[in-house]
Amino acid sequence: MKEILTTIEGIPICRNFVENLSYNPHLKVLLKEKRKARILGEVIFWKKVRAKTFHKIDFDRQRIIGNYIVDFYVKTLGLIIEIDGSSHNEKQVYDGIRDEYLKSLGLLMFKVSEFDISHNLSWVMKELEGFIVLHYGTTPTDEKQPYDGMRDEYL
Repeated sequence: MKEILTTIEGIPICRNFVENLSYNPHLKVLLKEKRKARILGEVIFWKKVRAKTFHKIDFDRQRIIGNYIVDFYVKTLGLIIEIDGSSHNEKQVYDGIRDEYLKSLGLLMFKVSEFDISHNLSWVMKELEGFIVLHYGTTPTDEKQPYDGMRDEYL
């Protein structure tokens, strides 16, 4: 039986730790620069989820996985949260290659726009709850719960 991490709307959420993720230590310098940049959408989201305030789930900010830095990572779920702003406008090919690599590691990704974070945070958080329930939720018979939310972007 899988370990229960938390519950959302009464639905148990199962731990899905992805082991042995590679890590490029040369990206540490870039990681510090990204944290100092204080991108508005990331700051807003971080304030909402830091210190296990979102369903007691531990989020890491600016996590190195392989040769990439992801915006947020939930290691107990193997879940990446990416906040896409204008910096992604000209990087579709790069983002596609990165997303395929992360998918190959068994990770899921929840993508949201910086606009949505800045203008409709409560909707974003409900969508994230639904995404987590859909992909990590379980019933006593271990069946996936249906989710009728609008967002189902994942790797």
